[in-house]
Amino acid sequence: MKLRCDPPLHLTYCLNVHPGETWEENFAAVREKALRVKQLVGRPGPFGLGLRLGRIAAESLANPNASAEFRAFCDANGLYVFTVNGFPYGPFHGTAVKENVYKPDWRAPERLAYTNQLTDILAALLPEGTRGSISTLPGSYKAWIKTEADVRIMAEHIAEAAFHADNVRDRSGKDITLALEPEPDCFIESTPEAISFFAGPLRNFGVRRLRETHGMAASEADELLARHLGVCFDTSHMAVQFEDLSESLAQLRDAGIRVSKIHLSSALTVRGGVDAASALKAFNENVYLHQTRRKSPSGGVASFPDLLAALESPAGRDDQWRVHFHVPLFFDESGDLRSTRVLLTPRVVELIGSGITEHLEIETYTFGVLPGRLAVKEVTEGIAREYTWVLDHFGFTEPNSYSSSM
Repeated sequence: MKLRCDPPLHLTYCLNVHPGETWEENFAAVREKALRVKQLVGRPGPFGLGLRLGRIAAESLANPNASAEFRAFCDANGLYVFTVNGFPYGPFHGTAVKENVYKPDWRAPERLAYTNQLTDILAALLPEGTRGSISTLPGSYKAWIKTEADVRIMAEHIAEAAFHADNVRDRSGKDITLALEPEPDCFIESTPEAISFFAGPLRNFGVRRLRETHGMAASEADELLARHLGVCFDTSHMAVQFEDLSESLAQLRDAGIRVSKIHLSSALTVRGGVDAASALKAFNENVYLHQTRRKSPSGGVASFPDLLAALESPAGRDDQWRVHFHVPLFFDESGDLRSTRVLLTPRVVELIGSGITEHLEIETYTFGVLPGRLAVKEVTEGIAREYTWVLDHFGFTEPNSYSSSM
């Protein structure tokens, strides 16, 4: 939904919460789930969609007839697409995803081809005058990157994706940005690393690739990369890194890096002075990777690639735990469990209100694996509760935002 016109601000939820790898399954989720969420939220005007398209679904939706059919369906049902989650290339539900979510990474030509295809699809669906965004993995899983050659090929492929987006802009007038999403234990896992990548490898290797392959001047290549590349700022990922969200957003802004999209999400933590391992053991599940950080009273931070490794490692009773396990935005506390929702401070709201991004996406994809007292009976009702929390907390809605013209 369009929360505000000037500067523009759109809100959606990511459909990666709904299982399905084929386009038929994805389309069914829009018909059966997204429309139900729209009904439950009950706000007038077009309802934004954040599609999750894996490779199999993207192959089907790339067919012009399929995209035209879906665009007509959206128009008829008060829906519009403005963002796509292009992070998971393969299966995302019902199997041990773990590190596989990063395959293929940005060293692989398959990742480039898939992302370019998503750009073409989004251009066909995007309303006139609305900027589009595609979130993607931040290069690779950090442990896989061994050499400067690895970094170079990632930067070159990302630059080529930006070049493709620029060609799409020239042909269609649709302005689409690719948003690298920092995540714990990835090649880019923090705000400082994002800034370093944009200022270093992307500028050095990416600009050179555009100059040598496409005959662009350095200044022209710089402008193209700035126009079509940015960051997807996931608030749970940055919370796990013990970053101050408002400071990180300001650092990206000051570095001239576009915040193409903000994922509104909360990570799992526990209250201080308790047996954290006992409180968290129910969240050790086999589908997703739950990178964990523990901060000691002295300020040192221990990093663990998954929750199980942290549970098996001795911890101090006063350590602060933060776990990459997305919990609903409306969840505040239950027993010893807490969330990082509190980090979505008035200053964060102020920065979003200043126009630092145009896209907000609720991204709680873990409803299907939430244990015990955090589980919800119906996913659509849980998502609608998240919308209520966001709308109440951010309060950006303008009376004239609900226009049939996007």
